Amino acid sequence: MGRTALALTVLAAAASSAACSTGSSGNTVNVVVGYQSKTIDTINAGTLLRSLGYFQQQLDALGKSTGKKYTISWQDYATGAPITTQMVAGKIDIGSMGDYPLLINGSTAQRQASTDTEMIAATGFNLRGALNQVVVPENSPATSLRDLAGKAVSTSVGSAADGTLVRALQNDGLNPASAVHVVNQQPSVGASALQAGSVAALSQFAAWPAQLVYAGQAKVLYDGGALNVPTLHGVVVRTSYAKSQPGVVDAFLKAEIQTTRYLQQNPVKASLSVAATTGLAPEVVYLYIGEDGLVTFDPTLKPQETAAMSGDVPFLKSIGVLNSINLGSFINGSYLEKAYGTGYSTATAATANPSTASGTDTGCGLTVAAGSPTASQVWLTGEQSTHPAATPTCALRFVRQAQAQGKKIDTTYVPDAAYGTLWFADKDIWVSDPANPATSHLQPFTTQDEANAYLAAHHGSAIVSYAAALAQA
Repeated sequence: MGRTALALTVLAAAASSAACSTGSSGNTVNVVVGYQSKTIDTINAGTLLRSLGYFQQQLDALGKSTGKKYTISWQDYATGAPITTQMVAGKIDIGSMGDYPLLINGSTAQRQASTDTEMIAATGFNLRGALNQVVVPENSPATSLRDLAGKAVSTSVGSAADGTLVRALQNDGLNPASAVHVVNQQPSVGASALQAGSVAALSQFAAWPAQLVYAGQAKVLYDGGALNVPTLHGVVVRTSYAKSQPGVVDAFLKAEIQTTRYLQQNPVKASLSVAATTGLAPEVVYLYIGEDGLVTFDPTLKPQETAAMSGDVPFLKSIGVLNSINLGSFINGSYLEKAYGTGYSTATAATANPSTASGTDTGCGLTVAAGSPTASQVWLTGEQSTHPAATPTCALRFVRQAQAQGKKIDTTYVPDAAYGTLWFADKDIWVSDPANPATSHLQPFTTQDEANAYLAAHHGSAIVSYAAALAQA
């Protein structure tokens, strides 16, 4: 299904009559929540929220004051598009999805007053757009997007990952409509197609690229962080449901806030929980939700996020998946402000990740300051927290020391030297630059393109294998 066909399918759902309300029956009030269990950016409004039970606890407390019984029906989807279809049909009350699907949701729902929806909270964001990547098989000879010319690329049309692919191709001087053959597939189908060799590349959102790379089935060809365009996920509610059940909406948002604070304070526990529920590797989950993770979890609707969504509208129109949307009526932060209470304005203004690596770097004997752009981490097997390192080079030095002591390394996380994207040290491309200080002479890059650019700008630097980088640390 192409981009225009997808848009027409969703609009057709909007034109149909909404189903009977999911809201209440007698003394029982039901809320249907649509979520994406494996979309890591939304776990504080989906997977982890459900596992922790905070929403039901909030509803039970609400029931004590209203005398009603509140029940939750959870519906799991791979992407945001089917959640929108079900919301327009009146079969899902609250949903979570990415920025592009959110805009398509709002645009579609605004076709009729009876199907109107509102975005009431964010879930998580990355201001550079590093939650989406284009990956290719590990043995692929491709080193840049230009190497995909004329080949099949799998993505979920209308998703933020689709947008990353289109914008990246445009930035490379390629025509997205003709440069590659886009295959519209759900993430799991696309991942299988990549492994089977039926597509040359996969453009997807978290956590699919990292899962494939971690498993040794792919390598990063393009990092969404290169776009420097914010990407985010959020929560949307049917307006009619919010008006009839404001207490339920308040309970959901309070539960999301609780879940967000839990994962910020317990990143390893949260990672293990989400991994157990989804089947994703804990190391992959932690990459996104851990200290200095790729996702900054925060339910507040920030100016940078709303500005990014406003900027996305012309782009989505240009690729034929959105006609028009009134963002002023779609984005509504009043429910969240009420649920959040004190500190809302301060939280809304903040963009730094509150969960950061800090402490003493025993590899280099340095102090790791919270928020340091070069902070790295080493996760030793069986431990419930990671060890901070001041730089990627120091992280490798720590690894060598730990191995010499007979300790096993689970995962090492280092920020990409080009865009700061946190990634797996053993999957990065390492460049040795003797002109740099001893604590930073090893520079990691997520893509060959980035490494080549560094080599061209730094005479005397050279690409080294991960094993060689460890030896040089």
